[in-house]
Amino acid sequence: MNMKTIKERLHEIIFEADTPAGKLFDVILLFVIILSVILVLLESVSSIRSEYKNMLVTLEWIIKDILTIEYILRLLVVKKPVSYIFSFYGIIDLLSVIPTYLSLIIVGSQSLIVIRILRLLRVFRILKLTRYSRAGRFIVLALWDSRAKISVFLFFVMIIVIITGTLIYLIEGEANGFKNIPVSIYWAIVTLTTVGYGDISPQTPLGQFLASLLMIMGYAIIAVPTGIITARIIQPETHVNTQVCPNCLHDKHEDDAVFCKKCGAKINQ
Repeated sequence: MNMKTIKERLHEIIFEADTPAGKLFDVILLFVIILSVILVLLESVSSIRSEYKNMLVTLEWIIKDILTIEYILRLLVVKKPVSYIFSFYGIIDLLSVIPTYLSLIIVGSQSLIVIRILRLLRVFRILKLTRYSRAGRFIVLALWDSRAKISVFLFFVMIIVIITGTLIYLIEGEANGFKNIPVSIYWAIVTLTTVGYGDISPQTPLGQFLASLLMIMGYAIIAVPTGIITARIIQPETHVNTQVCPNCLHDKHEDDAVFCKKCGAKINQ
């Protein structure tokens, strides 16, 4: 078996989820990540940390070594390492390794290891759970396709909170806790989103009337982005699988695809 064949085999195991070896690799990786996150949670408990600190540190460094080796292997088997490094999963994979090394310089930075939980997104590729993977991608696509409408909506909301914050500042003033316009805008955002912390509240009848209008408007505004995204989601969906292009790492291919629709390279079947 030559080096090229070995790299192709490793690529299939590490990046694909359609083979028994690929599934096993992802399952093992999944349990390693879950164990790592559990260790971070346990280490934050002072009683557990004081009694089992050495064991927790040892296990974390073992996991760090495993993930470091895995990251290096990913760089070695892809044709364009730079594309992988700056891809979504590539950045997440790198961030999952850095905190342990960073803890040697900055005390307490090991808590950032919880970033590894983002790697659990790979669970959608395990055991051919492509329907959930497609659903996740479809929601992201719906958000992206609705970005223009959502941006206009957010701009409209920003105008509302600025105007309302300014009005409540003029009505209530510093005597009632509205010290300045930025603080008043904060109150407007909290009221519009119906969170209602209660740290600042209008005392005058006119201020309370304005707050009531803002609360009612908040319920109406919450429904707007929901409707925008729902309208996009109900559109027909294209069926895709988990195949990853060995050349550009694009992973949104239709079931009958032979070549990558992004770069044209042949994908593993």
